Amino acid sequence: MKALDNLMRSPRSLLIFEAVVRTGSCTAAARAFNLTQPSVSRNIAHLESALGVALFLRRPTGLEPTPEGMLLYRAIAEGLERIGEAVDAICQPHLRRQAVVLSLSTAFVTHWFVPRMRAFNQAFPDVDLRFELTSGALRGPPGNVDLAMRRTPTCETDDYICPFMPEVVLPVCSQAYLERHGTLGAEGPITSHVLLELTETEIGWRLLLGARSEPLVSSGRWFEFSDYAVVLQTAIGGQGIALGWISAVSRLIAGGTLVPASRLRLETGAHFSLISPRTRSVRPIVHRIRDWMVDEMQREYRALLPLIAEAEPAAAARRARRPTRAAVVSG
Repeated sequence: MKALDNLMRSPRSLLIFEAVVRTGSCTAAARAFNLTQPSVSRNIAHLESALGVALFLRRPTGLEPTPEGMLLYRAIAEGLERIGEAVDAICQPHLRRQAVVLSLSTAFVTHWFVPRMRAFNQAFPDVDLRFELTSGALRGPPGNVDLAMRRTPTCETDDYICPFMPEVVLPVCSQAYLERHGTLGAEGPITSHVLLELTETEIGWRLLLGARSEPLVSSGRWFEFSDYAVVLQTAIGGQGIALGWISAVSRLIAGGTLVPASRLRLETGAHFSLISPRTRSVRPIVHRIRDWMVDEMQREYRALLPLIAEAEPAAAARRARRPTRAAVVSG
């Protein structure tokens, strides 16, 4: 067997590889290590050359780990977890609070979790939360965290994965915008409206509106953002209509901060699920937090059901249910 130090120039290449798999992007890994994207790509290429196998499949939609890549990723993630536990044991032996790491979207934490922090602290007074935030679409393996929210093509349940919320999308805007511009009708012109969109996501305005969306693209009344929290904040500020995933905007709608901008409703058949890595057993406290999040979401969703039921299913929903490449690697 070749010695590890002969296989690669530096252990840092393993850390960069782990970051690429965890974040699902060379660009995100480059930001984490203060490198350029080409530098990260070259690092992965050198690692593949040293190992003699491909670690990723290059797809049009991005990088997908090969079986060999996932084997290496799990080993690195497990090693990093053990190192983290050792550091905690050395540096914080006096602390009794449990730390739980959650991988969630920036928008979800801002608009769903933060308003519930007091209730969470009352339910879990001895837990410290640490957030790993994702600005865009919820893809990729959960990584080295306790619990991650990811978009999954099916509804599955076991010790490692729990459905959180079906993917339901409503066009939403502020009340002030609605009073100025009116609703976004299922038929007729839409050029009086401004559409806000999240980049690099499976569900967008083109899917919902089809060819009717094209005039806004060319007229400068279409804005795209890489961070869904910014999309929602722009809508809250009365600057346009956003696609509102109920899993993230339920509290905003319940409180009247955002209102439906259209009678259209999109149900894709996909789900948002809470996932724990399969590389280790799930701690009881993680199961308890997962159940608390699901209960909170279901309570709010039931309250919104009459409003959601008033909306008409979009024709695009049938196309959105077509089988697609799995959006999550459960690790």
